[in-house]
Amino acid sequence: MTTSSTKTTSHNITSTHNGAEVLIPLNKLKKSPRNARKTPHSQAAIEAKAASIAAKGILQNLVVEPEQDASGAETGFFLVTIGEGRRLAQLLRVKRKQIKKTEPIRCVIDTTNDPHEISLDENVTREAMHPADQFEAFRDLAEQKGWGAEEIAARFGVTPHVVRQRLRLAAVSPRLMQCYRDEELTLDQLMAFALVDDHTRQEQVYDTLPWNKEASTIRRALMEAHVKATDRRAVFVGEEAYREAGGNILRDLFTEDGGGYFEDVALLERLVIAKLETVAAEVQQEGWKWVSVHRDYPHDHGLRRAHPETVALSRKDKAACTAIQKEQEALIEQYEDEQELPEEVVHRLAELEAEAERFEAQRLRFSSDDIARSGALVCLSHDGTARIDRGLVRDEDEVPEEASKGGEVSASVATESMEADNGTALPESLIRDLTAHRTLALRLELGERPTVALLAVTHALAVQAFYVRTGESCLELRSGRVELGTYAQGIKDSAAARKLAERHEAWAAEMPQDAIDLWDFVAALGEEDRMALLAHCASLTVNAVKQPGQSPRIQTAASKLASAVSLDMTAHWSATEKSYFGRITKAQTLAAVTEAAGTKAAERMAGLKKPAMAEAASTLLAGTGWLPLPLRTAQAANDEGSEAA
Repeated sequence: MTTSSTKTTSHNITSTHNGAEVLIPLNKLKKSPRNARKTPHSQAAIEAKAASIAAKGILQNLVVEPEQDASGAETGFFLVTIGEGRRLAQLLRVKRKQIKKTEPIRCVIDTTNDPHEISLDENVTREAMHPADQFEAFRDLAEQKGWGAEEIAARFGVTPHVVRQRLRLAAVSPRLMQCYRDEELTLDQLMAFALVDDHTRQEQVYDTLPWNKEASTIRRALMEAHVKATDRRAVFVGEEAYREAGGNILRDLFTEDGGGYFEDVALLERLVIAKLETVAAEVQQEGWKWVSVHRDYPHDHGLRRAHPETVALSRKDKAACTAIQKEQEALIEQYEDEQELPEEVVHRLAELEAEAERFEAQRLRFSSDDIARSGALVCLSHDGTARIDRGLVRDEDEVPEEASKGGEVSASVATESMEADNGTALPESLIRDLTAHRTLALRLELGERPTVALLAVTHALAVQAFYVRTGESCLELRSGRVELGTYAQGIKDSAAARKLAERHEAWAAEMPQDAIDLWDFVAALGEEDRMALLAHCASLTVNAVKQPGQSPRIQTAASKLASAVSLDMTAHWSATEKSYFGRITKAQTLAAVTEAAGTKAAERMAGLKKPAMAEAASTLLAGTGWLPLPLRTAQAANDEGSEAA
């Protein structure tokens, strides 16, 4: 604490004339009602002042005036005209028992100037230090005095994270720091350059950037050869494994997640394949004929899929499933009135859900024959987990038609129906004649029996949807199923694709092993279940992909179907930089922004380069429900218009 040269005591002020420098007990100081600052000091500012005073003392005198009562007599207290923040900081130190409430505070008496004017002057005429000077001053403390972030933070009342941020900014190229001083760069842009320490790289990017130098553009340019920590490859491998393998991660101290970037992409790719191969080795232990590893899912594999059978759980497992369900219901009922579940309850519900899913998986089991001739694909999913597709059958591993039970039964039935009464084979020309008449009669009769027609159509579609051989129905329905992965990358990993696959697997688990038994299965279904199966099989045949040379009537029919099912594509798709804006022109992007957010929003981003514009449009339109024309449903648009009216 700096002492005063004026002879005073802590409790008896010997001089209150104008300009006197005195020591006044803290508990004798009050806030001046004439102080120009009406907005209170922030808690952070008070904390910072308290830390500074504790380390260095009060570096600047407080300016005060004696308090007077109604008669003009001095009360013994003093009103703080300048230095209220320092008074509050000292009171905070009293609260923390660092000093006593009678701590002497060095003050200057001012009874001449107007208190309101000089308090205003104190805050208006001063000029704050340029942030660049502050960054470099923190760097000097670290380099010259050897102070770490924790010690600097304690002496200046800021967090260690803030100190590390300022030290990182101080490490930016001197040339770019001067650009910041000259207001040629903003603080956001400077923070973006601080992502890397290489001054040459910083300046190289600066020299090649467009005039606007958006922070997002700077980060993207600096990190074009790196992988974000949120990338599916980084999530799958994990930071720990990557670091153990010698990889380095660049941290961005100026983003909320601080996830950073994986520098060595080649190393990361090797680790991804290595981990997928480890997963594949575990899957191979299940007995599959083959297991193939791919980083990305091969949507065009063209393999038939064998489906697991439904097996009954043991009595013990059934009891465990019942207990899980009861505990889940009890917990939900116990906390149904709570707005937020306790953390331990959330954790327990997650455990119960995982256990329930494990038992559910045990209900579906591939036959030993299917495992012996089928294989599995192991690849990296969109969310950074391993995706395993089991039960895929290659062409060379298909069971020959004549060796199957269905082939034998079909052949015997055909033989019996094509023989004459004496057991000899009929002439082929006669057989064609007779069966033509039979076909005509079947068409006539089936057309008059909608219920049977529904059964026959459902059977014919189900044969093609679930079995490799399709010669099990006499209806010439051809349900071509287009692999959409050839048209839209990553579509198989979408939520809609996963939901459709789950629905298909649920039906597959109920199907008989041999297609010859399928008719009886479909016939035994209740009307509601049969309609559900028909709807599912019919859904697999939908192909509304627009292609060159295609009849426009197909898209018209697709639009009518979308209206009939009240299709709302906002539930299945959203416009992002990757899915839309990065693949269209700037003019089209601005048109979309204008339609969704208005002309002013479009004008604000009109000067951006295409990558920055795509990113900005993606952020701006997120959650708005905007859709491009090919994804809009006519009926939904009409409904919205009527509601608006």
